[in-house]
Amino acid sequence: MIAFIDDQRDAHGVEPICKVLPIAPSTYFDHVAKRANPEKLPVRAKRDAMLQPEINRVFRENFRVYDAGMSGLVQPQAASGAYRHYPARRDR
Repeated sequence: MIAFIDDQRDAHGVEPICKVLPIAPSTYFDHVAKRANPEKLPVRAKRDAMLQPEINRVFRENFRVYDAGMSGLVQPQAASGAYRHYPARRDR
């Protein structure tokens, strides 16, 4: 939805598009601000980005099959704050 608004904002403006779509203009502007400045992302989103390479590695090594039962493949990382249940959230 954000990408659609980005594509159409020059032609129609953000507020008129948001009146038709189920999204508040403030939500759109919040997403745009976070995309422009990653420091505004929540802690969980920053941690997810940091752990993504490790999760992708485990995913590739397991023939691109990944579910909650395989979450034990990523061991807890004391320094990074990763938890065993983290991979189960990947596709939510």
